[in-house]
Amino acid sequence: MCGLAGFFAHAAHGAPIGRATLVAMRDRMAPRGPDGVGLWIAPDGRAGFGHRRLSIIDLSETGAQPMPTPDGRYTIAYNGEIYNYRALRDELTEQGTTFVGDSDTEVVLHLYARYGAGMLGKLRGMFALAIWDAHARTMFLARDPLGIKPLYYADSGGTLRFASQVKALLVDPAISRDPSPAGLAGFHLTGSVPEPFTAYRCIRALPAGHWLMCTEEGPGTPASYANVAATLAHARGRMVGDGDVRAALRDSVRHHLVSDVEIGAFLSGGVDSGALIGLMRDCGQQRIRACTLTYREFAGTADDEMPGAIEMARRYGVDHHVRSVAAAEFAEDLDSIFDAMDQPSVDGVNTWFVSKACRDMGLKVALSGLGGDELLAGYSTFRSVPRMFHRAGPLTKMPGAAKVARMLIRALLPRLARRNPKVLGVLDHAGTWAGAYLLRRAVLLPFELDGAMDPAMAREGLAELDLLGLFTDSLVPDPGSDNGRVSALETCNYMRNQLLRDTDWASMAHSVEIRVPLVDFTLLEAIAPRIASLQPGEGKVLLANAPVIPVPADVVARPKTGFGIPVGDWLRGDVEHHEDRRTSRRWAHVVEARYAGSVDALATA
Repeated sequence: MCGLAGFFAHAAHGAPIGRATLVAMRDRMAPRGPDGVGLWIAPDGRAGFGHRRLSIIDLSETGAQPMPTPDGRYTIAYNGEIYNYRALRDELTEQGTTFVGDSDTEVVLHLYARYGAGMLGKLRGMFALAIWDAHARTMFLARDPLGIKPLYYADSGGTLRFASQVKALLVDPAISRDPSPAGLAGFHLTGSVPEPFTAYRCIRALPAGHWLMCTEEGPGTPASYANVAATLAHARGRMVGDGDVRAALRDSVRHHLVSDVEIGAFLSGGVDSGALIGLMRDCGQQRIRACTLTYREFAGTADDEMPGAIEMARRYGVDHHVRSVAAAEFAEDLDSIFDAMDQPSVDGVNTWFVSKACRDMGLKVALSGLGGDELLAGYSTFRSVPRMFHRAGPLTKMPGAAKVARMLIRALLPRLARRNPKVLGVLDHAGTWAGAYLLRRAVLLPFELDGAMDPAMAREGLAELDLLGLFTDSLVPDPGSDNGRVSALETCNYMRNQLLRDTDWASMAHSVEIRVPLVDFTLLEAIAPRIASLQPGEGKVLLANAPVIPVPADVVARPKTGFGIPVGDWLRGDVEHHEDRRTSRRWAHVVEARYAGSVDALATA
């Protein structure tokens, strides 16, 4: 796991990035790679890479980056892990390729030399990469199918710049810091910035499952090579039994244990992390060190994961480490949190602290149960979104119904309208899957945005963002079932823009690699035929029963609590539920102000 930065002055008038600027961009991401630094600049100075290395596979210098092919034609800078790299290496060896070391990076480099963009379908893992072709004079960028690893780019003045973090690009004074109305509107609506937007006008996220080729004519349009909705749609009609699901889950965990360093785990009191630890044991890992966070504010409540985590640790015989986090540590870390936060987000603080705890344990890699709810229909959205669409959707077709409903609610239920303004928008949005999902997942609805940001910027941002359009794009082609539609919406939006992105910045700030075996495209392809028919709770039962020693039935039956922290308590010093709407809005304003401040400090550093 690493951090990469680079550039290509593709136009004749494009100014190359100076060595000092490229080094500064690279070193802004120092925590992503404390084990090594690399720099490569083409002989003509018009292309270059900077790299920070966190050594996980092939700890020797033969895995150092940027890495060229022996003939010097191709050079790669890469961030991620390819879990099937040994099988791919064997395939290439049989075809005559000679390897210098034993890194997955070298395998990816030679795959590209042989197959070009076609190699992406062979890779199983998480990655963001850039490959320079000195003969064709092209820069190739690509991102993994589900968006686990980020990659951002800006094309300005005839020069393409790219990096693993937005804030690394901002080190370059040539990059405009003009805010993106679409990105900021998306943040206030959803709690994160929806890709391909960022918080800045000139910086874009390369979408998950896409590649981009930049020639001397400039960067092309990002091209898709993997699609969640299509995978779900194409799975219709195939049969997958319980045994097939268990085998696919175990196979994914086995692949995610490929490493030359110790792998630990996050342990909550829930099904996902417990099942993963059980599967780690089944796959042969004898010693498992796991970390659990605890908060005084949650003690004795339904949000306290400690009792369940202790039970799970005993069941699977893990070396259990408990880390207590208090308000004082939150306050002490707040500046560092916002400095590390690469894009504004209302989440990620929980991952910050558990990653910090893992680093203190001496771990460089940990498995997380992120993605189980999206894959196995675990969220309440799998019930609430279809119910809203099927029940309220037909009413949206009645002329004037939405306006009448708003008037009645304001007149007869004013307290409800003030406490939950979303009820005012039900008949505006419930008639489409995208609209029903917006009602369920949004922090704010579009008509509330004027109260959160400048009204003129809000209008511009809403028009450019087209959030409903982004949600609708997640459903093309139609997954063909209620579960499939919600799975695609959650995977391509909430998980991708919020959970995975927060996991990246919060873990890499502590030089910890988080692996997510339940966010795996091969696993999705294997389980996709079963998703459509999953009944409420059935998916979690399948996951719980996947290990040889199943997760206890009482854990499976326990209500879902999420991976929360008592931000409301810490912000106010009084007791209030951590998911209270007012707390979320206040935290969003804190995030926006503090994030902007961290960028200003970065600009003057």
